[in-house]
Amino acid sequence: MSELASEPVSQALLSVRDLHVTFRTEDGLVPAVRGVSFDIEAGQTLGIVGESGSGKTVCTQTLLGLTRGAQVTGQALFDGHDLLAMRPGELRAVRGARISAIFQDPLSSLHPLYRVGWQIVEMIRAHRHVTRKAARLRAIELLSMVGIPQAENRIDDYPHQFSGGMRQRVMIAMALALDPELIIADEPTTALDATVQAQILDLLGRLRDELGTALILITHDLGVVAEIADEVLVMYAGKIVEMADRRTAYYEPHHPYTKGLLESIPGAAGTHGKLRPIPGQPPSLIALPSGCAFHPRCRYVMDKCVTELPELRDIGTPAHRSACWLPAHETGSVLSG
Repeated sequence: MSELASEPVSQALLSVRDLHVTFRTEDGLVPAVRGVSFDIEAGQTLGIVGESGSGKTVCTQTLLGLTRGAQVTGQALFDGHDLLAMRPGELRAVRGARISAIFQDPLSSLHPLYRVGWQIVEMIRAHRHVTRKAARLRAIELLSMVGIPQAENRIDDYPHQFSGGMRQRVMIAMALALDPELIIADEPTTALDATVQAQILDLLGRLRDELGTALILITHDLGVVAEIADEVLVMYAGKIVEMADRRTAYYEPHHPYTKGLLESIPGAAGTHGKLRPIPGQPPSLIALPSGCAFHPRCRYVMDKCVTELPELRDIGTPAHRSACWLPAHETGSVLSG
């Protein structure tokens, strides 16, 4: 994975380069995504982490063509074809079939007036020339695969007849229906309790390993990607502020924002077991502060941080990059154990 503005790495399934997404509002231009670049390979899990408003959802929804009206520049090569340059019909052929999505609230994603089996069947038949009977058998197979008991009976239930965790499993089944090469899971466990959350994350990891599907997992909680992500991108105010493999991100974080997110996880060290929330609020994207956007909330702020914008740079290795003026050796664990 790389933030370099060079040519995309050939083995990457998805290679995003210098993505900018701007919305025009009555109050002014909102630069929701500012120069984001990353790669993801087949079978890899990429965790994108940040508070609400950091740009992580806008970034991935733009790849799916779901940010209509936005000003978009950059490049997003999927299997060698630029998603951002595709015509609507071409993108519809990719979306759902080769790239699928799992959203935060399955109850709002599933139509309440249609049985879950009908919804899965119609999705399959929209992309594949198969009979309704064959599509129904595939739907039962998918529901069983994601852990829905007695799938042959539950297929004719309505969404409200499922629990929150089971509805999310239905959404995962729909995402897998056409054997996609990439799944984008946007806060897929936020509305679930801790036990069901763990089950859903375990399911996503198992399916990734069994099917070889690449996974982008979007969350505001670094703890959610602790067991499943191979690589971690930390976003703040529309930019990537740190990128590293999972172990480095957790045990050798460099950017103060990454450290702040980790210290907000139960079990973090340094405060005798008490959580240490990040002070203040994320900045307005319409009126970003000068220099580093995080400096008003940073406990390590220096004069340089207020006036000069730091770019991503190598911290020890090219695989670990941070957009911070702190010296490269200023890394260290904030986690206990």
